[in-house]
Amino acid sequence: MLTNFLAQVPNVVPDAVQDTLMKTANNVKAVADSALQQMTPDKLSQELKEMDWNNVIQTVSTQAVNFVIRIVAAIAVFYIGKFIINRLHALLRKILIRRDVDKSLSTFLLSFLKISLLFLLIVTVIGVLGIETSSFIDIFASAGVAIGMALSGTLQNFAGGVLILLLKPYKVGDYIMFGEFKGHVKEIQIFHTVITTYNNERIIIPNGGLSTGTINNFTAENHHRIEWRVSIAYGDDVNKAREVILAILKNDKRIVKKHFADDAPVLEAIQQSTDKKKRKWWQRIFCKKIKEKVETWSEQQQEVIKQRQPKKDCTPYVAVEQLGDSSVVLIVRAWAKTSDYWNVLYDTYEAIYKQLPLNGLHFPFPQMDVNLKKI
Repeated sequence: MLTNFLAQVPNVVPDAVQDTLMKTANNVKAVADSALQQMTPDKLSQELKEMDWNNVIQTVSTQAVNFVIRIVAAIAVFYIGKFIINRLHALLRKILIRRDVDKSLSTFLLSFLKISLLFLLIVTVIGVLGIETSSFIDIFASAGVAIGMALSGTLQNFAGGVLILLLKPYKVGDYIMFGEFKGHVKEIQIFHTVITTYNNERIIIPNGGLSTGTINNFTAENHHRIEWRVSIAYGDDVNKAREVILAILKNDKRIVKKHFADDAPVLEAIQQSTDKKKRKWWQRIFCKKIKEKVETWSEQQQEVIKQRQPKKDCTPYVAVEQLGDSSVVLIVRAWAKTSDYWNVLYDTYEAIYKQLPLNGLHFPFPQMDVNLKKI
């Protein structure tokens, strides 16, 4: 076919080039014809008869046995490695608990360690199967770049989890509000934070949004101010209502009735300074005097900081907030510990409801005066 095609080449092609192409085509045709003549059914049958089948069977059986051994070894390595990973996970968890490491950080570290070790185990199992791990790692790295670009939000959640653990806007056990979600922080994992509501509903929030969004941490401070709004009827004595409500607050021991300094950061710093005292023996021998001077200076600075902390006026008070359509609205404010917030809120509402009517004060109902004109 090639010869016929070249024979039909236009005369515009030089004769020397045409002769060269014709010779090359004839040589290729001769090699193909020779190969077809040599590969005859009789010759193929003869080669099959002369083949050493014992050697072939031995080679195939050896390869099959080696493959089975690799599969068994890979399965054994996988289960043994998984057992070791679980033991290391449990051991690290016990160490973190003994060291009293923050639960948020411990949860993050345990989750990250387990995922990393499982990845190494998978690579090891692939190597035991006889697959070249270097090429596999290169392929996985390339795939990781593509997956990372596709899962940029997931990587953002991972970075958000790291920022949360470093900056600590909240920790496990805090009661936070993020958007429309409220609940106690149960876990801070690699990619998300788990909170539980008062109704014991489990809510999972990505760390990316938590690290860049606005978080309301209700339990970060030791004290909270509580507010009540009480409506009394027009004509009732406001001073009498104030006296009754203040008496209720005075008799409640959970209400803070004096000034206090918001010393949570100072106490935390003092605790850190105290923890530094737990030094090793060689530090106690060679650095004793320097350590004492540093600790004395640190305590003095902490005391100065504590004295300079702004003090809040926690005196309970009652004032008229507004004159409503049907009632006089009183605003009641007092301070209590964060742990007593809800109990004080509801107990005080109940006490006000019981005590005001006993002192001649009334809770008005919405009312409207309608004047009819006679026509």
